[in-house]
Amino acid sequence: MSLKDWPEQERPREKLLKQGAGALSDAELLAIFLRTGIPGKNAVELARELLIGFDGLRALLEADLKSFCSHNGLGPAKFVQLQAVLEMGKRHLMARLESGEALTSPELAEHYLITQLRHEPHEVFACLFMDNQHQVLAFEPLFRGTIDSASVYPREVVKRALAHNAAAVIFAHNHPSGIAEPSQSDERITHKLTKALDLIDVRVLDHFIIGNGDTVSLAQRGLM
Repeated sequence: MSLKDWPEQERPREKLLKQGAGALSDAELLAIFLRTGIPGKNAVELARELLIGFDGLRALLEADLKSFCSHNGLGPAKFVQLQAVLEMGKRHLMARLESGEALTSPELAEHYLITQLRHEPHEVFACLFMDNQHQVLAFEPLFRGTIDSASVYPREVVKRALAHNAAAVIFAHNHPSGIAEPSQSDERITHKLTKALDLIDVRVLDHFIIGNGDTVSLAQRGLM
């Protein structure tokens, strides 16, 4: 059945306009992105099929071009469109951080770091550099690969903090295994970097460990 034949209150676009995007299911949101279905399936039915095929929305959003285009109803044009939408979301979050909202919404910084790092197939160690009002100056991935105390260099972190004239920093790195629990190595890195940055009067506010579903704050755990 065509979506035009559905009751108006059940159509994704009309539902979004009346109730807001948060009221829509993953399939309904995806259907709006798809705009049209394929022969024999309307946009919502196609969206449901795709979510099953990808095993969820996150896998679809993080799929590479080859995997994305291997499914019915998807092609390079949709892939490009999706990447543009995702990048706009990231830039919107950074714009909100740079506006100073992070002062009253630390979870905004956490959410931004999740969008930047969760999809990475390898470990990435990154920093949010901030001024003395805790407004964001820059986000930089600094180290890639296996993150341990031997592969994260305090000198490089100090150099970048000085380059940005930062007064504070938040660390973050992902665990591709999906388990966000901090290791002893994570704690050692944090203490090592904190001591180095303390020498130039840069405060370390937190270190987030990002997994598949959970994010752990070392500050909230009392590990800093």
